Amino acid sequence: MQPNHPAAEALRLEGIHKAFGNFVALQAIDLTIDRGELVCFVGPSGCGKTTLLRIIAGLETQTRGRVIQNGRDVSKAPPAARDYGIVFQSYALFPNLTIRDNIAYGLVNRRRGRAEIDGRVAELLKLVGLQESGAKYPAQLSGGQQQRIALARALATAPSLLLLDEPLSALDAKERERLRGEIRELQRRLGVTTVLVTHDQEEALSMADRVVVMNEGAIEQVGPPLEVYERPATPFVADFVGKVNVLAATCLGEGRYRVGQVELSTAVNGIAPGQPVRLYLRPEDRLLADSGPLQERPNLLAGTVRSLDFLGTYCLATVEVDGFDGQAMLLYFSLNQALELEVREGARIPFALRGERVRVFPVR
Repeated sequence: MQPNHPAAEALRLEGIHKAFGNFVALQAIDLTIDRGELVCFVGPSGCGKTTLLRIIAGLETQTRGRVIQNGRDVSKAPPAARDYGIVFQSYALFPNLTIRDNIAYGLVNRRRGRAEIDGRVAELLKLVGLQESGAKYPAQLSGGQQQRIALARALATAPSLLLLDEPLSALDAKERERLRGEIRELQRRLGVTTVLVTHDQEEALSMADRVVVMNEGAIEQVGPPLEVYERPATPFVADFVGKVNVLAATCLGEGRYRVGQVELSTAVNGIAPGQPVRLYLRPEDRLLADSGPLQERPNLLAGTVRSLDFLGTYCLATVEVDGFDGQAMLLYFSLNQALELEVREGARIPFALRGERVRVFPVR
């Protein structure tokens, strides 16, 4: 949600453009971040998200545009003159310094008193749950512990802005999931405005107040995670964020679309009859036999399970749908549903599509 008045703004980007020679890395980036928000920049490799973070940090200089932090134009200010802490993917801890000295580094450079430094370091070690590790060296800690120390060091000077550049990508899946919960809880407790760069959609959706989806140097959509997932603004967002089915169709008018030999009803009107379109819907946007009689439902379909991917608590079935002229669909089944409905390779599955969940984009 955009702030209603300048006092609520922590960061404002105005017309940010960045070119490296003939290559345009960023184009016309406008974004306002509220105080206390956690905003995730997400997108494929090369989309410009890290370049944008580096411009906010003053580690890159924009070709055009302004960076306003807490009402102050810092567009040309060096990194040391900007009020932020930063955590990199590589942690960037000093291997020859103890954990205590790593955390204290920024405070020492600012010539803070010894008592203040000791108190702040002790506070941060407790905050990240590593009170007994102050005398150790980085090599003596696990990857997750090192990342927590990097976070403590970034917070040591009490910055108004925290920048996180792919901070969890070097960790294993279980540690990554645990640490992202810890970072989110810590960010909420401290109320520090945070910008997180990630290519991991699950990470962005689970951590962010708002998600900024980027592609080819531009912003495709900004919004709360649920909005971006359920109501993607563009085909790219629909395809990039989460799993999705994409069906080639033709508009018949009044919210009706033909896929192969089958007519589907949706809540999407306003597209001219005869217009080629793509229908986007998630694997979970279906009704199954365990939810009641399907014969009374619109968009009733059936198909044959061609393959089944077991993914722990749920399964994804690739279903060859009758009448779709070879266009297969991914359907989501909880593990219990898969067992109760006897979903297996070769099985016949009746289901109904939820027309109100379908997103429609004309073919250009």
